[in-house]
Amino acid sequence: MNLGKLAAGIAAVSLVAAPVAAQAVNSAAPAVERLGANSSSSEKLEGSNGILIALLAAAAVIAGIIIIADDDDPTSP
Repeated sequence: MNLGKLAAGIAAVSLVAAPVAAQAVNSAAPAVERLGANSSSSEKLEGSNGILIALLAAAAVIAGIIIIADDDDPTSP
């Protein structure tokens, strides 16, 4: 029982210490600013693609429900 509590304590300490250690590493690095690249043509990513993906996802969910609900076979011989 004591080994389980020790393992849980070590896990909790590591979960608390991980973000602090990551922040310390990032603050030691030199500050670099990211710049975006200029593009001559703009892509139109909006449109009917989102609607198509939503319809396909809805069809997949409905098909899954139908397949799960269509189990009429008895489990006992």
